[in-house]
Amino acid sequence: MRRGRPGALPRGGTTHPRRAAGEERALASVGAEEGAERRAGPAVGAGQEREPETRERGVSKLWHITLSVSGEEAPLKEVRRSLEQLAHDHPFLLTSRYANDHAEIRYWEEARDLHDAAAVALRLWGEHRATAKLPPWEIVGLEVIDRETYHQRIAEGYGPPPAARVGVHPY
Repeated sequence: MRRGRPGALPRGGTTHPRRAAGEERALASVGAEEGAERRAGPAVGAGQEREPETRERGVSKLWHITLSVSGEEAPLKEVRRSLEQLAHDHPFLLTSRYANDHAEIRYWEEARDLHDAAAVALRLWGEHRATAKLPPWEIVGLEVIDRETYHQRIAEGYGPPPAARVGVHPY
């Protein structure tokens, strides 16, 4: 069976010089191992493993983010309103807990790797500070874990409890 675009006519009757007549060329996806090896650079010697990032290049994963912020006291009503606006602006927020001098925000982020997820998380507070009228607090903590680790922690009884109560809540 010949593969190609639907409706496309076969190109001429010649075959590739290094391919036997009738041999078909296999199609591979962009992220296929063979393609990743070509893009990765020098060959890996026998017994050595390739870095995971070259095998998973371009594949997005879900990351659970916990962002902690704190600073000078602000009125609770204003903190709540600004976190509700942040949740409206950033619809993937699961839950926010707050007090008059600190808050914790949990959400899922889709990113290629931990570095990308952390970079997005670290920008979240600053980028939404003006539009959501967030308090001028600083980021004091960041946890980024992959989905498997999050679910493993929950199953073992460790880590944060599942965010069953979605929304903005006081501590």
